[in-house]
Amino acid sequence: MKDFYICDCARHENKIVTSTFVVVAKQIKPKKTGEPYLALTLGDRTGQVEAKMWDNVEEVLEAFEQDDFLKVKGLINKYKQRFQLTIHKLRKLRDSEIEFADYLPKTTKDIDELWRTLSDFVSGFQNQHLKTLVQAFMADPEIAAAYRNAPAAKTLHHAYIGGLLDHVVSLFRSCDLISRNYPQINRDLLLTGAFLHDIGKIHELTYNRSFSYTTKGQLLGHMIIELEMLQAKLSHFPGFPEELKTLVEHLIISHHGQYDFGSPKLPMFPEALMLHYLDDLDSKMEAMRAHFERESTLDGPWTSYNASLGRPLLNTEKFLAPKKPATAEEPATEPVSDHHESQAASAEQTPTLPGMVSQR
Repeated sequence: MKDFYICDCARHENKIVTSTFVVVAKQIKPKKTGEPYLALTLGDRTGQVEAKMWDNVEEVLEAFEQDDFLKVKGLINKYKQRFQLTIHKLRKLRDSEIEFADYLPKTTKDIDELWRTLSDFVSGFQNQHLKTLVQAFMADPEIAAAYRNAPAAKTLHHAYIGGLLDHVVSLFRSCDLISRNYPQINRDLLLTGAFLHDIGKIHELTYNRSFSYTTKGQLLGHMIIELEMLQAKLSHFPGFPEELKTLVEHLIISHHGQYDFGSPKLPMFPEALMLHYLDDLDSKMEAMRAHFERESTLDGPWTSYNASLGRPLLNTEKFLAPKKPATAEEPATEPVSDHHESQAASAEQTPTLPGMVSQR
């Protein structure tokens, strides 16, 4: 087990640490001098940290790739209010040295309890066709195992082991609650859509080393995969009503809600519209929670810019917290930045060199 995790950065600021990480992203960039440096995103189960290696880079450029595991020695410090790791030494780990559970974030909730919650909801369905369909998915051992472990997304929301199940249970609860206020909603149909809307993620994403896309996921996307999975399951139920099948298919392909969000169709009936908005709400609420958690060490209530939400975020808990008593004001001092950081600021404006490994 690792001695240092990324969540420990605040306790080790300005200290040398030695630990192991998975390579989430690898880029080779030029310094002002034209010499290469390494810009990495390193991860473990508690988060991610940006890392730079400036010296002796040529010796390790080809020694590892994205998704490999590294043992790293370097300095933890802050740059532009974010922790970063300046790497002094690194080496690729052998498989025998890897404890995979150290590197992928995992839900803190009880997976068995979440699965039972889903089962309880489905057992209460009034529509026998939809009940039989969803239970057939849940009884499939291969699908069930993957559904209980898959992330809901690569980075945007619920990006952790068990994230898909966590997201769907949360969505079930919201659907159940909100549908009570709208009697025209077919609750069983809505919950079926919630169960199936992201089930294709179990084949779209790979999550053995880091979260990335499978070849099938890249080429088809989870919605096409879901239609294939639905058709395969329905082949065992020849009496399933064709009209109901069409509604379930529409729930799947319209849940992103807008064409520019990758939705082939806009939601065209009430359950589809509700599924889209509640799915979007749950995703964004989790994205906010995770962003606050990542930046919990910042002093002020405002976070940095969140790219997925397109704005900085205000942590209302910090904003409303009692203010500390005023103390004598000390003269502000600017941190001394070394030449590497100034080189990095310049290099960020420079295209990466050929052969870099990019991340979607």
